[in-house]
Amino acid sequence: MELIWDGIKQAVILLFSGSREVYEILLLTVRVSGIAVVVSMIIGMPAGLAIGLNRFKGRKFIVAVINTGMGLPPVAAGLFVSVLLWRSGPLGFLGIMYTPSAMIIAQVLIAAPIITGVTLAAVQQINPGLKLQALSLGASRIQVLWLLAREAKLPALAAIMAGFGGVISEVGAVMMVGGNIKNQTRVLTTATVQYVRMGELSLAIALVIILLILAFAVNLVLTLVQQKENRTWSGRFWR
Repeated sequence: MELIWDGIKQAVILLFSGSREVYEILLLTVRVSGIAVVVSMIIGMPAGLAIGLNRFKGRKFIVAVINTGMGLPPVAAGLFVSVLLWRSGPLGFLGIMYTPSAMIIAQVLIAAPIITGVTLAAVQQINPGLKLQALSLGASRIQVLWLLAREAKLPALAAIMAGFGGVISEVGAVMMVGGNIKNQTRVLTTATVQYVRMGELSLAIALVIILLILAFAVNLVLTLVQQKENRTWSGRFWR
């Protein structure tokens, strides 16, 4: 118990003492995971909408692949990116191994299937009659797509939260492709592992607390937006 209290004290000290190293680790964590989630949204949401709204040959296989990707082990994503970006790999000429860019790519591989899968599930829950009704009223294909996207907006926010949660807490993949290099690729999760290996358990607990605060803050903002949209939708429904 005393160790936990020491960790809490260390977290407060690190956050408010202006520790440059901690702030750099925190900012890099936000930058890498934030960019990864945005890229995953750009890939995953349109893909989830397209697959959910259309019927085509091989659809079941693609859905199975997406569902498998939602449970992709982070070390598998890290290994795949490492093979691609290694000097002898097909993308080795880019020279981005052990950089934040490689970490972002690995996190996109983890988050994109999650966001795609949740978006796909949300779209499949929409009443099929809504699409037919919109078409019967003369709506264009783009207008129908926009209408269905709006209907799936609340679950889409849940998809973003799930994707962010999947990457902000990840350690295996970013360790493999980032290398946990001080002042370059060290993020909160890999720094925590480093302190545990060094026996600095109170510092490790402090970083975990900071990580939890960061995750809570981001999810709180997304939840507030989600609930606001839910109240707006409910108000329109009952009028």
